[in-house]
Amino acid sequence: MAVTMNDVARAAGVSLKTVSNVLNDYEFIRPATKQKVLDAIAELGYEANLTARSLRSGKSRMLGLVLSDLSVPYYAELASRLMTVASARGYRVLVEQSAAEEANELSALQGTFRQLTDGLLFTPLTLGAEAIAHHRGSKPMVMLGEHIDDPRFDLVTMKNVGAARALTAHLLAGDRRRIAVIGASEEDSTGSPGLRLTGYREALAAAGMDFDPSLIVPAEWRRDGGASAVGELLDSGADFDAVFGLNDALALGAMHELQIRGVNVPADVAVAGFDDIDEARFASPSLTTVAPGMDEIAERSIALLIDRVEGTETAEQGVHVEVEFELRIRASAP
Repeated sequence: MAVTMNDVARAAGVSLKTVSNVLNDYEFIRPATKQKVLDAIAELGYEANLTARSLRSGKSRMLGLVLSDLSVPYYAELASRLMTVASARGYRVLVEQSAAEEANELSALQGTFRQLTDGLLFTPLTLGAEAIAHHRGSKPMVMLGEHIDDPRFDLVTMKNVGAARALTAHLLAGDRRRIAVIGASEEDSTGSPGLRLTGYREALAAAGMDFDPSLIVPAEWRRDGGASAVGELLDSGADFDAVFGLNDALALGAMHELQIRGVNVPADVAVAGFDDIDEARFASPSLTTVAPGMDEIAERSIALLIDRVEGTETAEQGVHVEVEFELRIRASAP
């Protein structure tokens, strides 16, 4: 027969309410009483019925996180930080990968995944603002990233334009005059590619330099995309002395391709990225990049979502947060 909360209460010599308070991590409980309940739980092998508890309270103390692909290093590192911050607040995070497919993003908004969680951290790549507004439901949601910037939604994002402008200015200060950008197309103006390209163009303009569209190479934001893009530049005979990969995976792939083709980094071509993933520090040479405030993104987004869930944030309009960044100057572009 399954052990019940009543069994735990009898074994610990406390009331059923006290056991419930311990299980729900109620903060105003005497340490000695809490320890008696925990000891009884361990001795009896009690397992809480989370489903029943959720039905009674209306809260699961679980948050949903929807990202496109956890094989992308930035997303994997961000997910880890979000889980750590949520745990410190007594919440758990369920992760769903959308593969940047519309059907998966819609399912995350209105399917079983949404029902299991109290609130959602959402990084949409295919759905537009109207579709999200129509399908969002009543539970709180905080957007992450740059795809949607709409006053109806809470949003935590990074300073893409300012960070890309600062990194490009650093390359220009190092006497780099032909800076190739990989991971965008000339027409991009929104989302991460467009915003980072805008920062690049602003830095060129501030230095009195012309924008050369031949130095802008579209690529998938992966290492092989970066390698392929730089290979395309080299094969075309393009004149460039620096590469700005719009994320670190692109930059690392580009640096690898340059090196196997006998191009010295940074003597011949400097390389820089964006995101400051853990691998960037250990590349050879170590990668100059932008640290986009990942810890602050995690702290601010979890705090905002939990405040919405618990009713302490009541603003009717969406709260928009833009976190700070830092340049990490390393050997690939000193």
